[in-house]
Amino acid sequence: MVTKNQIKLVVSLKQKKYRSQHGLFVVEGEKVVKELLHEGVQPYLILVDDPAKVNRFEGSELVDSKVLKQMSSLSQPNGVLGVFYIEKVSDSSKVDWVVVLDAVRDPGNLGTIIRLCDWFGIKQLICSQDTVDCYNPKVLQATMGSIARVQISYLDLVDYLKETEKPVYGAFMDGESVYSEEIPQSGILVMGNEANGVSDEVNQMVTKRISIPQFGETTTESLNVATATAILLNEIRRS
Repeated sequence: MVTKNQIKLVVSLKQKKYRSQHGLFVVEGEKVVKELLHEGVQPYLILVDDPAKVNRFEGSELVDSKVLKQMSSLSQPNGVLGVFYIEKVSDSSKVDWVVVLDAVRDPGNLGTIIRLCDWFGIKQLICSQDTVDCYNPKVLQATMGSIARVQISYLDLVDYLKETEKPVYGAFMDGESVYSEEIPQSGILVMGNEANGVSDEVNQMVTKRISIPQFGETTTESLNVATATAILLNEIRRS
């Protein structure tokens, strides 16, 4: 039986400071919980509100749907809630391409980019300290379980880029067309903030500015950062 302290803990994990303090995060939904378990992410607690679901998750506990709703971040809880340990990130020096995010603030964008990294086989995602928390409930819902297969670190980007030996490609409106570039086997792709793009400090670390050319006649300010990431990763893998 779930205790009052456990309920209080799960509710507190809606806030980043408590996720960091306890080293735990919450996901909701049968599919996402199963994805994390399949990938070997260690569970702390799994709760279900239907006796039929208990056997689907080893070690899960049955709770009243009203209690589950109290802990849920969703307006309509879907009956399965998992609390998992935040895993430590391993060495990224052996991966081919790394995606770096400079102050991406929208949870939906980050969640989609994590899914894109998973789809295109990008194992390492580096985020600036002011990028939205990857364990934010809205981010986790958007990842659809891909967070289990992408290692995510929050670092000082200037320090990180100073130390790398990989070529650093940055996405800019005025960069060279990505379609005319000879893309190397290994590198770093930097994507900037939704409104302001790549910051001046990080821009100085970029070795090659690239862009996605516009073909339409209407003037559009820019592409959504997640959409741009999808196009650029496709080109990187195609090359």
